[in-house]
Amino acid sequence: MEYRRLGHSGLMVPALSFGAGTFGGTGPLFSAWGTTDAREARRLIDICLEAGLNLFDTADVYSNGASEEVLGEAIKGRRDKVLISTKTTLPMGDGPNDAGSSRGRLIKATEDALRRLGTDHIDLLQLHAFDAGTPVEEVLSTLDMLVRAGKLRHVGVSNFAGWELMKSLAAAERHGWPRYVAHQVYYSLVGRDYEWELMPLGRDQGVGALVWSPLGWGRLTGKIRRGQPLPAGSRLHETAEFGPPVEDEQLYAIVDVLDAISGETGKSVPQVAINWLLQRPTVSSVIIGARNEQQLRDNLGAVGWNLTAEQVARLDAASVRTAPYPYFPYRRQAGFARLNPPVV
Repeated sequence: MEYRRLGHSGLMVPALSFGAGTFGGTGPLFSAWGTTDAREARRLIDICLEAGLNLFDTADVYSNGASEEVLGEAIKGRRDKVLISTKTTLPMGDGPNDAGSSRGRLIKATEDALRRLGTDHIDLLQLHAFDAGTPVEEVLSTLDMLVRAGKLRHVGVSNFAGWELMKSLAAAERHGWPRYVAHQVYYSLVGRDYEWELMPLGRDQGVGALVWSPLGWGRLTGKIRRGQPLPAGSRLHETAEFGPPVEDEQLYAIVDVLDAISGETGKSVPQVAINWLLQRPTVSSVIIGARNEQQLRDNLGAVGWNLTAEQVARLDAASVRTAPYPYFPYRRQAGFARLNPPVV
């Protein structure tokens, strides 16, 4: 396993991390992801640790806390061997203070997560969404207090817009509070919007990307083909409405290239799609998920080798899309590159 620095921090994380959204699955979305119990989770974590994968990502909202509970049970006796990343901010109840990033909410959410995980500290706490109703100064000063208390090691965010992240980083710099070192983002061959603003911001400000849904919400498994119905076991039957939209023809064009490169390399389609991500700038770790041992072992095969530059170029060409305003003007003009050199 390759290890990378998490943004502008001293924390080294594995190139692949494990997403525990499949643990304890309840409800229409998370039960479709998976219903892994503590016994099964221990086995999957065993396999991860054997491969050098030691970062496990979850969230309080995953199955209403059940994912954190199962993860906590599965790592008992080996907390010192793992890194725990969890998230908060999304609603955990119907009360007026059961969502958001206010001081009281963050303190309670942290204490609840520590209890469910059975630990005294969280290695990385990420805000699951931007709370526009709470001043960033209140958010960051609370996170500073929790870091100083030893309950949090590092802080990050997830699914922030560029201005939301930059405003927060500026406030942290101004007051000497902990800076966000991670941004958990959606990024895949069928969803490259991260590259337009958030990737240049991450490179400039030292914010590492933790990539969620690297297989495009289950579309890049190699099982979806042009002219064929969705496989019976695909979770897209139940979850497509919750995930990022993808045009069918765009998907098929990318899968055609993935298929060809899979044949050339002897690697599976998912392994090729994940390896492409591992070669992108600012990517600290790609979060893989698995409902069973077979899926996990296949995803772990995405490391230890690299696509060639020519293969990367073919995937780039198949997946590139015109950026929206204000990113596309002048990009076709030669002088623009001198002012704004490309990140990729």
